[in-house]
Amino acid sequence: MKKNYFKSKLFLKYIWSYLFILLIPLILMTIFIYENAVTNLRSEIEHSRLDQLTQTKVIIDGRMKELSEIASRVSYDERLTKYRVHDPLTSGDAIQALDQYKATSSIIGEIFLYFHKDEKIYSSNGLYNLDVFAKKFSFQSWDKSRMFKDLNEGQYPEMRPADTVSNASGLKETMLAYLIPITPNSPTPHGTVMYLIRESELTSLIDSILGSYQGLTYILDNEGRILVDNRQGEALTGSEAKSLINLSPGIHERTINGKAHSIVSVKSDNNGWTYVTAMPSSQFFSSVLHVRSFIIMLFIIVVLVGAAIALLLARMQYQPISMLVEFASTNSPAKRPQSGKTPSGNELDRIRTALQEYSSRIDLQEPFARNHFLSMLLKYGSAQSLSPELREAFDLHFDRSRYFVMVIGSEPAEQEKSDRQDRTEMIRLLTQIEFPELAALGYGVELPQLDQLGLIICYDPEEGAEEFNRMHQIVEAVRGCLLESFDVFPMIGVGTSYPSPDQLNQSFIEACSAFELRATTGQGSVTYFEKLSYTPDHTAWVPNNTLMKLSQSLKQGSYDVAAQIISLSVQDLQATEVSAMLMRCVCFDLLNTILKTASELGIHSVLQDVPPGMVYSSSLEEVERGLLSLASRVCSQVERNNQKEEQSMIDRIVAYIDGHYTDHTLSLESVAFEFDISPSHVSRSFKEKMGLNFIQYVWQKRLEEVIHQLRTTSDPLKDIILRVGYQDTPNFTRKFKKETGYTPGQYRKLFSETGQPPASSDPDEE
Repeated sequence: MKKNYFKSKLFLKYIWSYLFILLIPLILMTIFIYENAVTNLRSEIEHSRLDQLTQTKVIIDGRMKELSEIASRVSYDERLTKYRVHDPLTSGDAIQALDQYKATSSIIGEIFLYFHKDEKIYSSNGLYNLDVFAKKFSFQSWDKSRMFKDLNEGQYPEMRPADTVSNASGLKETMLAYLIPITPNSPTPHGTVMYLIRESELTSLIDSILGSYQGLTYILDNEGRILVDNRQGEALTGSEAKSLINLSPGIHERTINGKAHSIVSVKSDNNGWTYVTAMPSSQFFSSVLHVRSFIIMLFIIVVLVGAAIALLLARMQYQPISMLVEFASTNSPAKRPQSGKTPSGNELDRIRTALQEYSSRIDLQEPFARNHFLSMLLKYGSAQSLSPELREAFDLHFDRSRYFVMVIGSEPAEQEKSDRQDRTEMIRLLTQIEFPELAALGYGVELPQLDQLGLIICYDPEEGAEEFNRMHQIVEAVRGCLLESFDVFPMIGVGTSYPSPDQLNQSFIEACSAFELRATTGQGSVTYFEKLSYTPDHTAWVPNNTLMKLSQSLKQGSYDVAAQIISLSVQDLQATEVSAMLMRCVCFDLLNTILKTASELGIHSVLQDVPPGMVYSSSLEEVERGLLSLASRVCSQVERNNQKEEQSMIDRIVAYIDGHYTDHTLSLESVAFEFDISPSHVSRSFKEKMGLNFIQYVWQKRLEEVIHQLRTTSDPLKDIILRVGYQDTPNFTRKFKKETGYTPGQYRKLFSETGQPPASSDPDEE
């Protein structure tokens, strides 16, 4: 049946994620292109306006300079001296001269000549009495008295702002009055030349700046007064216009009338006038409408194509997640959805929950798995054959040049609770112990015997020094650490140092052999296997420590070590030139050691099954085969006995748990202490035999009892949970619901209503 991916919120989230991944860069790119187009166009227009405004300033400055030069010529023209303009015979020449000066500049609307304290004013059109002049040229903002005062008292050129001028016939015209004292630059001018300039003459010079754009252009004097304004679509208040004089020359951004404006300003060095244009920024966007249309079309096309790609990519990414969800649901009974119910959370949440559950189980089992790994290493060797990933997971590093094993323990005795705590702390201390000054690293191993611990030592020997001295320093460092931490002197058996971790099983057997001699050396002693007595006078005989090692390997069920000892002993015997009788006696040493060990282990069948040919044969090869066969039988029987003992032990442990699971103090450590074996050995053996780890089994027993009491009693839930040994009621309720799909209250209610357990409540069905 084909899956409907669109019902999955996670699948839809993936689609939206890919769309966002596509849209965000696309939107940013669109904004960048659009803003770049607007910015470039805007910058181009602004710089063009700046150039045009600068050109306009140069032209107007030139015209103002031209008017100053005309005024200077007027002041020195003999036809325009005071006595000649008053003389009726020569006044006509004065009027004609003024008309000539007027014609020299296109911006002059009218030119007037006035001598201080005079009652008349002269123009290109004739002679005017001041009263008549004031009536003919009536300024809206420049009254008669102010005008006469400026004409008589002005000492510097002054441009009056554009003003409305009314003539006698009522016609109005906007004009500027430009007053220049004569003689120019004289501290005591005797008259004034006044030009009337139509505002349109100046605005026509700056119309080309705005072009087709809406905006305004101002010319302001050095006092901030508006001399000329050219508006297209908007105007400024007096205060806003006056603030423009403070702008530095160049291009500026400013908000005017609540809108963003682009302002260009230039200033004249000749007269201090400021030329300003202001245009709304919104006008620039209208010039890029075709770019915006193209981008919108491109955006739509890319979104459609991107949506198809996003759908394809989302499906490709979701498919393996969907498979993981099915796998997690199949292998995690507690997470299987109940019939008719939609699982809570999306697929990743369910996978995360399953992984957390697996991770918590792994974290719980990791110390025991690590101990099991090290135990197998001590029994079989072959450290390098294990994958690097496994060694890395357990943080084990076999990268030194020498290796040996220590067995640490004490006299068997009744252990108090404090001793158990000390053992736990000792295990934690020796889990991984390092002595940098000795270039040594140790890994602790819990042995099945509760009173013994193993310690694998990896080290680098000191150059030029005897190897045994470094071993002795390491052993003493371990003893000192235990004395400092626990105030005890443990008994220690030390195996031989080997160059490869694959030979750690040899060193372990030797350490166990050395440890067995503790009774003869006393409390707190250290016994080194390689220091055990040899038989130097009779080199053909098998050394005592080798026979001891052979016996210990048989007791441990380590056939690999036993076979190696037998083969090496036979090879050494072949290399010596001894008589057949002595050779047979030496072989009897090996045989007696095997038979004695078998007898100590209670394997009496081996005594009756010794091949006669092996005893009377003169062939060392046949003797070796017979010894290996006996060693194999002993080790196999030891393994079977251990398995039987473990099975019997597990049966007793299960019976103990079944009788004490309601005790809240029940734990792996308490069970291990009860049966005098290590917690790691209990955990490993229990898992192998029962298929469940210790915690899962205890939880299952308690869950079954709670379900039974929910069905058969009406006791409060809290009392039931406490009775089965669980003290954390909320946590139990959460786990109960995860296991059955119902809270304990819901379970009891459904059972009381139907008389049958809910469909998902049976733990065996989960």
